[in-house]
Amino acid sequence: MKKMALVILVFALLAGSVSAAEPEIKGKSAILMDAATGTILCEQNIHQALAPASVTKVMTMLLIMEAIDDGRIGWEDTVTASEAAAAKGGSQVYLKVGETMTVADMVKSIAVSSANDCACAMAEHIAGSEAAFVERMNARAAELGMHDTHFVNCTGLDDDASAKDHKTSAHDIAIMSRELLVNHPDIRKYTTIWMDTIREGAFGLSNTNKMVRYYPGCTGLKTGFTAAAGYCLSASAERDGMELIAVVMGAETSQDRFSTCKSLLDHGFANYALYEPVVQEGASVPVTLGKADSVAAMPENDTRLLVEKAMKNSITAEVTLEASAEAPVAQGQRLGTLTVRAGDEILAEVPLVAQSAVEKLSFGDLMGRVLRKVAMAK
Repeated sequence: MKKMALVILVFALLAGSVSAAEPEIKGKSAILMDAATGTILCEQNIHQALAPASVTKVMTMLLIMEAIDDGRIGWEDTVTASEAAAAKGGSQVYLKVGETMTVADMVKSIAVSSANDCACAMAEHIAGSEAAFVERMNARAAELGMHDTHFVNCTGLDDDASAKDHKTSAHDIAIMSRELLVNHPDIRKYTTIWMDTIREGAFGLSNTNKMVRYYPGCTGLKTGFTAAAGYCLSASAERDGMELIAVVMGAETSQDRFSTCKSLLDHGFANYALYEPVVQEGASVPVTLGKADSVAAMPENDTRLLVEKAMKNSITAEVTLEASAEAPVAQGQRLGTLTVRAGDEILAEVPLVAQSAVEKLSFGDLMGRVLRKVAMAK
């Protein structure tokens, strides 16, 4: 929370000076968010709960990636298609009952072709049933603070009565998109594919997100469409170390969703940048009566700040350290401050803390030092 407060403060100080035209939004709701800090740069009706269609699969992919990254499943594990998975309509790769496919190919099919059958098969593989998986989706949404969200299925299909309550918002889509991109970067191996194949080259895949091909730096993420939801998109892109997430819901045409996200991303990249102050290598504090003579100082938190682009080159960072620290020194103990300024204005003050612990010298250690000094003096 302290880190977020710093980021919001900097944004509030600088936002008023942005001069570029506001992005053109063609949809019921939209948001532009910085992935590193979570700062919202543009918004329109961001908490309106709407049908998300296949953008739902951002959460499906998030739970899959969490299962992979914590070792519950592996990329080369075999997944078997059930009757329920094979019966899914809409976008699919036409799994047959009993057909097997690796987790890697399942994820590829979901990310690139929005395959409903693969999403269902993966849900069953991880949780035993789609219903049990959806419970996990809603639980994870609650953990992430997605208060506008209620999932009914893992696909976003809304062709039956139960799906009328399947809702989320542009804000919540940005939240889960950020979680997926920042904490599970391997997903980009799949969300950036333009064209590929599965089944040993026998079945072609083409990405439903056309920005992957046409927008420089695009890193994903997920399209969605049903008659009830309209055209939806969570689009992400990275340039000069800054990744942005643009979401639009309820656009009237496919072109509208792509043009809206392009306009949002263009606005963000034109006006904002991430500034990361550097603590010079070797910044350390002398330690008295310690088993080490000094301890390195490092920022307590992520020091990246979102700033107005025109100001980036005028920002300075100053390191102030304690003259010394007495052992024992605990890892994480405060040793100083990193002060970030724009001219005379302080943008952030980041605590600098001990990178490692330093134990206090024992009586035996002290006696040994004394004896060594005596021996060297003779």
